[in-house]
Amino acid sequence: MIHPLFSDVAPQGTPDTLAILARLVGFNTISQDSNLPLIDWIATYLHSHGIDSHRFYDATGTKAALHAVIGPPDAAGGVVLSGHTDVVPVDGQNWDSDPFVLHADEHDVYGRGSCDMKGFLATVLSRVPHLAQARLQAPIHLAFSYDEEVGCLGVEEMAADIARRAAPPALCIVGEPTLMKPVTGHKGIWSLECLVTGLEAHSSQVPYAVNAVEAAAELVAYVRSVARRLSSDGPFNGQFDPPFTTMQTGRFHGGSAVNIVPNRCEVSFDLRPLPSVDAAAVIEDIRQYAFRVIEPRMKDIDPATGFEFRIMSQVAAFDIVDDHPAVSLVQALSGSNDTAKVSFATEAGIFNTLGIPTVVCGPGSIDQAHKPNEFIARGQLRQCEVFLDKLAQKLTQGGAI
Repeated sequence: MIHPLFSDVAPQGTPDTLAILARLVGFNTISQDSNLPLIDWIATYLHSHGIDSHRFYDATGTKAALHAVIGPPDAAGGVVLSGHTDVVPVDGQNWDSDPFVLHADEHDVYGRGSCDMKGFLATVLSRVPHLAQARLQAPIHLAFSYDEEVGCLGVEEMAADIARRAAPPALCIVGEPTLMKPVTGHKGIWSLECLVTGLEAHSSQVPYAVNAVEAAAELVAYVRSVARRLSSDGPFNGQFDPPFTTMQTGRFHGGSAVNIVPNRCEVSFDLRPLPSVDAAAVIEDIRQYAFRVIEPRMKDIDPATGFEFRIMSQVAAFDIVDDHPAVSLVQALSGSNDTAKVSFATEAGIFNTLGIPTVVCGPGSIDQAHKPNEFIARGQLRQCEVFLDKLAQKLTQGGAI
């Protein structure tokens, strides 16, 4: 059922896209919740056009990635259109309308995920009826994942399966919002969680206790010094903003009362490395500082105290040379001769590492993502439609690259 908002949309080439976008936004797919109702809807929609799909479930069975192939599945030169189905929360945000009901004005379309990145998914799905009937000489792979917003957790198994095919795709296009300009690199993400165990005591007995909050604070101070060194000493890449690797403390929780020496503290860090930076080495430096500098003084009082680290998420940085044939093709399809590097992360590094040349290019601006009253411009959806129609034409003429 088409949302009544679009019953009187002027014929500007996007009514099908907008109708599908209304359906997709209507599914609350915040990362902490299931995306299966949305996946069910997409699978049914694809099946109605004679296209089968396969799912990759998470360990709980409550989330799934979806892969479908349009065109000759074993032909060389195929293209992956990759995007995520999950969205960020709306808690604490001041929206002017229901974030899960699509609203529009003359120029823009509003709703959670409209920009990041259900606008791209809707545009892709709007082309399915034509693609199903086209005489594609190379396949189009639809790769719709889950849990991208919490570390690209839901794409790895699907991407690996696609890369193992007898004729792996020649190109992956990740449709994150780039204003339809080709992006050839982005920083990675490493999320590190640390649990500090201390020894509790009355605050009058400080010398005989181990203060977990103070030990964690020492570690935070060291992380800050690492971040300063990276910003001052580099390495640098002027194509990124900021042009260096960043690291920050995102969460700090410990203590129960001012007169109790705390025995527990939890702290989380976020590292955004340039593609040229050995992120694992940065993380190991921080771990070793905790183990070799801070922890011995703690264990002198109680051997059971200390630090425990856990990598919460790890998203590969991404970089592809600007003169790669995959980049040239996306430039031709988008009509943009420019390329850019960005500081936000996507699944591009995963596909690229698996040997599938990847470019990030999609409708909307990242400046509108994750905010209240998130929106995407109608014109951006139209540009994406033209892009995909050019791609379809290219694939009917003997392959992508």
